[in-house]
Amino acid sequence: MANRRFNAMRRRNARLDGQRGFTLVEMLVVITIIGMIMGLIGPRVLNYMSESKVKTARIQIQSFGNSLDLFYLDVGRYPTSAEGLAALVRPNGAINGWAGPYLKGGVVPNDPWNNAYVYRSPGQAGPYEIMSYGADGQEGGTGLAADITSTTTSSAKNE
Repeated sequence: MANRRFNAMRRRNARLDGQRGFTLVEMLVVITIIGMIMGLIGPRVLNYMSESKVKTARIQIQSFGNSLDLFYLDVGRYPTSAEGLAALVRPNGAINGWAGPYLKGGVVPNDPWNNAYVYRSPGQAGPYEIMSYGADGQEGGTGLAADITSTTTSSAKNE
């Protein structure tokens, strides 16, 4: 009986001897390698996310342009600057022929940086201008902070 217990303990200890854990140095090496990989890949992923926000703003501005054209066909004019893009989702009492809402969801979305789009009618180069001030939320800027307008979006689409 005592011999059986001894043999059982020996087998259990033999199993435990084969199960070694990782040393602190090994874990630090793995963490360092993961950190270096993230340091190389992380900025690229963030850059793609920033570029996708610019593309999203361009697509939304084009969608607003299509909705404004439908508004024009129904009403015979574009919304004034005072009416703004809200005229695409809510009729003003003075708008005859309004057959909207012209935007899905019944609400004017903000730009990808959570700022309101700027609408001007008449625009500098056409009957209207829709603008997002970009990542910085201020007029002007370069790179990702550059303004995105309906005039630059339509010219970029034609290239």
